[in-house]
Amino acid sequence: MSEVEHQPQPDPQLARSLVEPLYAGLKLPTGESVLAHADGAASIVRGIRNDPDLVSAMYLFYVGQTVQNPDEWIEKSFGSAVCGLVEELSKLNALSVRTRSGAQADPSVQPEAVRRMFLAMCRDLRVVLLKLASCLQTLRWFAATKADGAEAAGAETLAVYAPLANRLGIWQIKWELEDLALRFTRPEEYHEIARELDESREERLEFMQHAVKRIRGLLAKNGIRADVSGRPKHIYSIWKKMQRKHLRFDQLFDVRALRIIVETVEQCYEVLSIVQENFTTLSKEYDDYIAKPKPNGYQSLHTVVEDSSGRPIEIQIRTRAMHEFAELGVAAHWRYKEAGNSNGMSSAEEQRVAWLRQLLAWRSDVGAPEAGGHEVEDDHVYCLTPAGRVVELPAGATPVDFAYQVHTQLGHRMKGARVDGAMVPLNTKLKTGQTVEIIAGKTGQPSRDWLNPELGYAASPRTRNKVRQWFNAQQTAELLSAGRDRLDKELARLGKTAMKLEDLAKRLGFEKVDDLCIAFAKEEITQTAIAQAVQPQKPVAETEPEVLVRNESAGAKKSSVLVVGVDSLLTQLARCCHPVPPDDIVGYVTRGRGVTIHRADCPNVRNMIEQDHERLIEVSWGSASAEAVYPAEVLIVAQDRLGLLKDISEIFTREKEKITGMRSQMVKGDQHMRFKIEIHSAEGLRRTLAALRELKGVLAARRV
Repeated sequence: MSEVEHQPQPDPQLARSLVEPLYAGLKLPTGESVLAHADGAASIVRGIRNDPDLVSAMYLFYVGQTVQNPDEWIEKSFGSAVCGLVEELSKLNALSVRTRSGAQADPSVQPEAVRRMFLAMCRDLRVVLLKLASCLQTLRWFAATKADGAEAAGAETLAVYAPLANRLGIWQIKWELEDLALRFTRPEEYHEIARELDESREERLEFMQHAVKRIRGLLAKNGIRADVSGRPKHIYSIWKKMQRKHLRFDQLFDVRALRIIVETVEQCYEVLSIVQENFTTLSKEYDDYIAKPKPNGYQSLHTVVEDSSGRPIEIQIRTRAMHEFAELGVAAHWRYKEAGNSNGMSSAEEQRVAWLRQLLAWRSDVGAPEAGGHEVEDDHVYCLTPAGRVVELPAGATPVDFAYQVHTQLGHRMKGARVDGAMVPLNTKLKTGQTVEIIAGKTGQPSRDWLNPELGYAASPRTRNKVRQWFNAQQTAELLSAGRDRLDKELARLGKTAMKLEDLAKRLGFEKVDDLCIAFAKEEITQTAIAQAVQPQKPVAETEPEVLVRNESAGAKKSSVLVVGVDSLLTQLARCCHPVPPDDIVGYVTRGRGVTIHRADCPNVRNMIEQDHERLIEVSWGSASAEAVYPAEVLIVAQDRLGLLKDISEIFTREKEKITGMRSQMVKGDQHMRFKIEIHSAEGLRRTLAALRELKGVLAARRV
């Protein structure tokens, strides 16, 4: 016999009888009886999908607290599928408890992260239905007993579970979750709407019966078989619309609502035509969710018409399949493989399960699943801080990535990490559901090893950018200190210690003293230039700025030597920093214009790391041809003299660097010249700048 035949069959009645003595006298933290909770939640599950696996697992949810080796006991009695469901439900319940404090600390972000984490942890998506049923039973118990804790449970439901039910299309549970949660969190508003509905109920029922009778007659006259009924309006949806559109209760169009269910899509549009021909329609209140379904898969035609007295009626028209999906959602269509057999599962149904996995992205623009391939790999992992905050990371992330995602300074000071209480190497790959504790010193610094991709310390580009930024800042601080000391000594040697450094920086073409000190440390400013710059300036008559501009497009060549991970990806060099090989570079994904390449030390990149880090990608220089050229901009500050421009041009010509534009301006007696040139490499530009600094009267020559 096959292995499948040896598997015990799940039996909900057996599960109920076995747990009854185990659960006797036990209560949940809310105060509800464990057995009563299991009975109520199992009844909810049956109403959605009478699946023996699911109902059995719902009864067994608390067995782990009452018996030893619960997995072995459940698998032996009910099979591996039920055992897996119970195990996953236990993990979700534990996660729910651990994330509550995190949600209080970060209420704007945490609920969405928790929802993503819930789905990421589920190997069998049916367990989500179990969790939602358990949540609904808890709210029903609070409603019946008025016990303490209802408001907190309602807030958590609105933040996490109702949106989860909505995204998965399990509307039959969603409506009740929302109504009960609103009752606990906003009792006055809830009861006010409930009173409005009760006061108009008798009139509304009489009106609806007349409208149903009239529409049935119209459809029968046209030979269309359909179910026509009044549609219940849920209090939460009424409240939500009143909040969103700033309406009073008497301004709502859809308190009176009808639903028409037909067999085919063609009949949906035929019924719409009949309704619009026989009623006055409100043209602004029309939505075609059949041609363009909602992101969660919902399909229906919505229109609003008026009766002879001018009272509005919302009408929904849909097929029976659409109605089943709308009421029971994805749960009504789930079929799962058993023991490796597809069990008649269609390709479309397999793709629907794959689409659910893609909901991990949790955005409204999730597309349809690609044909073929039954598994969709998660591209993120979700881990917890010790305080219960969910941290979203790219797949393959390590504790180093985790630390930098929590806070940049925590990453810089990181010394070690514990995962689920155990010390681990810093290049350990994290998994969804793990709790990560970062061990940090009062002071510290990152390691250069974290930038080595072969060592696997950092999977996130954001982490590598943060580490690289730290080392760049350290190098800048060291250059600044060295440059300041050298400049002070040079001014002392020249006997000019009384000169203001701000004036000296401006004369040499720098906006800040720090920039001058760094350039002096890099030897971009010579001692001769300092000596010339501290001499008194000769007064000159004010002249109009001389502007010489050449056509930049003439003869310019676009570089095609960048490698950005994907061949043929459109790239362009940033105009703010003009990167040139072999500068350290980073790519920024623009909207509609490919990838812009910046120098890694570009000030704009530092802003992007803080604001748009997810759009930064790693790039590298490819193999450049001998003809490849790159735009660059050079600033030259010099004392005015005859022949200066000729001497500068000769150096550019000697280095085979073409001038494509030039702007010159007199500033307090000095020439400030900006040249736009085309160069072959950063090394060639360094030679050019060194030669320019040796020219008579040149105070500074640097790349900008």
